Amino acid sequence: MDNKGFISIEYLFSLFIILIIACSLLFYSSSTISSSLNIEDAVSHRIILDSVANEISQVNSNGEGYSKYIELPSDKGYFEITVDKSKLMIEYDGKKGETLLPLLNIDSRYKLVSGNGYHISKNDEGKIVIA
Repeated sequence: MDNKGFISIEYLFSLFIILIIACSLLFYSSSTISSSLNIEDAVSHRIILDSVANEISQVNSNGEGYSKYIELPSDKGYFEITVDKSKLMIEYDGKKGETLLPLLNIDSRYKLVSGNGYHISKNDEGKIVIA
């Protein structure tokens, strides 16, 4: 401002440039935070899927009559794990992930829901049963 109270053009221009820089930094930081939250969510659900696959593989490799009890966490939101033949699929928030279970003998298709517990066993015929 000069001594008469008027704002100069240079002052308005520099204020406009600072405003543009601040808005672009805000946009960049919000997209970065959103991206990191999505990655964290995907990794936590992938760990759950791998954990269930590991438990099923342990039951399969230990022979007939062996069983294990698993409890799916409920603090990660609602998700469903589908066990179908030799693969596991997880669905959550409109996203999907899958992993393969080689050398598995499963006759039926099972749906495992978050927050519930399941008993995994291998019956006398050598088939994996989840109840």
